[in-house]
Amino acid sequence: MKIGNIEFGSAPLFLAPMEDVTDIGFRQLCKRFGASMVYTEFVSAEALVRSVNATLRKLDISDEERPVGIQIYGRDVDSMVEAAKIVEQARPDVIDLNFGCPVKKVAGKGAGAGMLQNIPLMLDITRSVVKAVSTPVTVKTRLGWSGDSLVITTLAEQLQDCGIQALTIHGRTRAQMYTGEADWTLIGEVKNNPRIHIPIIGNGDICTPQQARDAFARYGVDAVMVGRATFGRPWIFREMRTLLDSGVEDTSLGIGDKIDLLLEQLRINVERIDEYRGILHTRRHLAASPVFKGIPDFRQTRIAMLRASTVDELTAIMEDVRRRLLQETV
Repeated sequence: MKIGNIEFGSAPLFLAPMEDVTDIGFRQLCKRFGASMVYTEFVSAEALVRSVNATLRKLDISDEERPVGIQIYGRDVDSMVEAAKIVEQARPDVIDLNFGCPVKKVAGKGAGAGMLQNIPLMLDITRSVVKAVSTPVTVKTRLGWSGDSLVITTLAEQLQDCGIQALTIHGRTRAQMYTGEADWTLIGEVKNNPRIHIPIIGNGDICTPQQARDAFARYGVDAVMVGRATFGRPWIFREMRTLLDSGVEDTSLGIGDKIDLLLEQLRINVERIDEYRGILHTRRHLAASPVFKGIPDFRQTRIAMLRASTVDELTAIMEDVRRRLLQETV
């Protein structure tokens, strides 16, 4: 599989762009464990154009994480074109257009999945951005606005005609948000359409190595994008990669190794951002990490982790958890 001049090999796994999740520390770890491409948090085109510092910081990428994509969202042609030009100066490998975010503050204002209610504007934005930059442009979208408007099979051809170099499809409508089950049958229809020649990347409900393997086998997608299942679990890419490549399950990491990785993510974020925001970014992963599931009477410890305001405080809590877990396994 290729996007532009980037060769990904067979059955690549991508880290989905996610607000307050795919910070630089997390991206570096996911890349280390086998993610073929990672994405920054999605970026508001209007905020980029206005030079909002918090948004500009999201454009920081490192060579260690390449290939890396930067995803932008907006609701008009001019701001999306200008934002794409700004993003190109950060030298990403891919510029991705977000036409899939379902949250009210984005889709409700006509951006993200809101574009599924205005396909002509979506296509106009896509054509204009492709013409404005030399970096490969890709799109991420959903099956349609609702179950009554499943437009993806036609929309995929239209977006391809605009000049995009890959299409990611989340197997839900905007109306579904993140509820119910992702429908991969329409993703498979797009991939098997003989008129489609760009790579099709499937996304939605890929939570285990077995589900990743089945997505490639059943639907023939060129790549699989993994989102929420990565929270606090960057090593999931190694687990998936091992099963895809060898057919066996990966059990190489113990509890202590996983806690070390979460602490490393904390250190990277604090070094690359600052202590306050680095902790905020990392706490979300700690709250969701499967490492801590099933620990008896863990509620108060979880609350303490989420309230920790310094690296030393959070590290001490994590080390105490490590001791408890290792004692239980002795």
